[in-house]
Amino acid sequence: MPAELAESINVGAPPADVYQAVSDVKRMARWSPECFAALVWSRRDGAPTRFVGLNRRGLWVWFTTCQVVAARPVSRWSYRLAPVDGGTEVTEAWLDKRGRGAHILGRVFTGKVARERPQANREGMRTTLTRLKRELETS
Repeated sequence: MPAELAESINVGAPPADVYQAVSDVKRMARWSPECFAALVWSRRDGAPTRFVGLNRRGLWVWFTTCQVVAARPVSRWSYRLAPVDGGTEVTEAWLDKRGRGAHILGRVFTGKVARERPQANREGMRTTLTRLKRELETS
């Protein structure tokens, strides 16, 4: 049962500035309602290639091991940037590629929200994009 979601927002900043912001995985903790830290443990040419994302929702806390470029991810998060008048349209997308086993483990580690992961992620994407917009337009 794969799920794919996308949310967009227009940000009053040039695409290069938006790209620099979203490609800095440690900044995600400032915007995401679930991710509270990213611990980078591998870099290539100064850019993160592997990291651990630390997440929480209510009393539930879990981590995800992440690879910036992955051949077989269990989910794929991405950002599409398109120039628009006065800024950039930012689209955050999520593609769920988890199998049955990963869905079961998700329930163990993230609680009830695992059954409503698409709804939880859509809400989280809206929050993340709103916080990204606020930060980039006020800096």
